[in-house]
Parts: sequence; C-alpha cells; structure tokens
Amino acid sequence: MEARLEEQIGNLLRERGLTIAIAESSTGGLISHLITNVPGSSGYYKGTVVAYDNEVKIKILGVKRETLELYKSVSYQTGEEMAQGVREMLDADIGLSETGVAGSTSGSSGKGVGLFYIGLSSRQGNRVREYIFQGDRLENKQSAAQAALAMLKEYLQELKG
Repeated sequence: MEARLEEQIGNLLRERGLTIAIAESSTGGLISHLITNVPGSSGYYKGTVVAYDNEVKIKILGVKRETLELYKSVSYQTGEEMAQGVREMLDADIGLSETGVAGSTSGSSGKGVGLFYIGLSSRQGNRVREYIFQGDRLENKQSAAQAALAMLKEYLQELKG
C-alpha cells in the first residue's frame, strides 16, 4: 500500500534535510493539519500563518498593500508574496502558500468560487499555479490542500536527494 501524500512529503523533506513553513488563507489550516498528522513532522515543519484577513497578509507575511489593491487577495502575485513571506519569517527552506475562494460566494476578492493560487518559495526561486475547482466549500478546501501537497511533492522530487 502506497503511503499517503503527506507521509511521502515528510520522507522527502527528511531525506533532503529541508524545512517547511506554510501560509494559508481559505483552507484555514487544513494543509498544515495534513502535514502535522505525520509522526516526526516536528523535524521539518516550522509552522503556519493562517492569514484569512488581508491585514494579516500585510502585517505578518509582508504582502504588499499595493499587491492586494492591484491584484486582490486571490491572485498569482499574492500567492507568491505569501509563500516568500512565510519562508523568510519562519526561516524555512520552503514556503508553501494558498489563497483562494472556497465558496459559496466570491466574497471580497471579486473572483469566482473555486479559484485558488498555490505558491511555493525556496532559495532557488518562486512558483505559483492557478487551480479552478468545481466543488462545494469543503470540497474546494480539500482539493486546494491536496493540490498544494502535490505541488510540494513534485518540487521535492525535482531536487537531488
């Protein structure tokens, strides 16, 4: 039986001697919950900022106010700044971020329900991917968390062990 995604990620982080910090918005800590379900995760997991409010994104994660004004909270640019901000703030090797619209309304972002941006920041650079999920609020949160873990695993597999 294949190990769960978060277990595979834990093994890869341990093998590579890397640490991770996470910035979450609409998933509300779900990604971190999955990561910390793995025994021994304290060896590579630094912590999480759940930045639901834009002021938290600005004051804690260092997202630029101009970024939020120009592109809104659910954007490529915000996802990138969140990932980089949490990586730097918590002194981790990798920063992983999520910002999106889980549902059932577009809320203050003005973006469509199911739209998410997953960001990853490392010393080698940043990457962000856009996803559009079609579920209800809980399904979209779960899909975004799984997409973030899949993106992290892909990145870790690209690195030489």
